[in-house]
Amino acid sequence: MRTEPARKLIDTVAWVRIEDGRILCARPRGKDIFYIPGGKREGDETDLQTLLREIEEELTVALVPESVEHVGTYEAPLPDLVVRMACYTADYTGNLAASSEIDEIAWFTYAHRDEVPPVDQLLFDDLVAAGLLAA
Repeated sequence: MRTEPARKLIDTVAWVRIEDGRILCARPRGKDIFYIPGGKREGDETDLQTLLREIEEELTVALVPESVEHVGTYEAPLPDLVVRMACYTADYTGNLAASSEIDEIAWFTYAHRDEVPPVDQLLFDDLVAAGLLAA
């Protein structure tokens, strides 16, 4: 029997912020591609702890913990790894702004689908199917 080599798992959480049919995306410093804001957990952080920390670090706002709701978890297999992204909505306080980690923030519609990674594209597909993301 031949077994597949184990793929490395990149386990992330993301903040799904939709306004007027557009989703908030961020381009990290030194990268050419936009992502749904969020990131990888540190140590034994929970999804909630990771989400709160990452969004404050990237976008200078504080998510309201009581408002956080899971909207889905997506996995995209790539040649030598799998990217898992647990997605959450949440209210926030403060003013959205790119931090020192982020070069640019933008509001995307489904037309921008090709400008985000494969795992983010899965989320875009679900959001447009649900009528939440403008074409």
